[in-house]
Amino acid sequence: MRNKLYNLFKKKDKNILCIYFTAGYPKINSTSIILKILQNIPVDLIEIGIPYSDPLSDGMIIQNSNRIALKNGMNISLLFSQIKKILNIVNKPIVLMGYFNQFYKFGEIKFLKNCSKMNISGLIFPDIPIDFFKKNYKIIFDKYSIPMIFLITPQTSISRIIKISKITKGFIYLVSSNSVTGEIHSFGKKQISFFKKINNLNIKKPKLIGFGIKNKKSYNISCKYANGGIIGSHFIKFLEKKKDLKKKNFIKEFL
Repeated sequence: MRNKLYNLFKKKDKNILCIYFTAGYPKINSTSIILKILQNIPVDLIEIGIPYSDPLSDGMIIQNSNRIALKNGMNISLLFSQIKKILNIVNKPIVLMGYFNQFYKFGEIKFLKNCSKMNISGLIFPDIPIDFFKKNYKIIFDKYSIPMIFLITPQTSISRIIKISKITKGFIYLVSSNSVTGEIHSFGKKQISFFKKINNLNIKKPKLIGFGIKNKKSYNISCKYANGGIIGSHFIKFLEKKKDLKKKNFIKEFL
């Protein structure tokens, strides 16, 4: 089966909407419920965060969701088990986001085998340097046909951006600023300048913008300067307030 992420960008190259949520939040069984809901609304890509005790790239909103998810009992094995049960229901590409320590402790080959069985379309590990990945893991990621998705920030050098664009097989994650998730209130001149800088490099790989997309205006900006955007912290805040996760038109409330 061809990777669903590749199929997505082949069929649609603009206005991509990716929704991020933390596995096991707000309840241990919320993962399956949210996936089923996202399957039936205008969402193109789903990013699931694997809860971690020290999510360095995340702000307080997602950190809190991680804490609650861990308290609920969420772990990698349970997440794979939950995904397996709804494979026939959810056909949108799913990307997992976690940290190297989780990947390493679970067992790298075991992790990738599970991803392959569950039709996971890509992985994001923000704390794995590209050179380390290329030397130690690229060959096994390729073996199991799992794309590694790298992040580019305003501080990433041009040479590293080019290197990332060559090794990335899914999409490039453009981090709108040097802060953590949930702290950007709007895209200003610095963010727009960064997006234009990336576009001037004429990188052919798909690009999605994350960190700071919280409404229709910021989402439209991400679609103007990239292939689309990722909504994370704002969706987590939405989940905090909503008791009925099965309400199917909720996405209209923040887009």
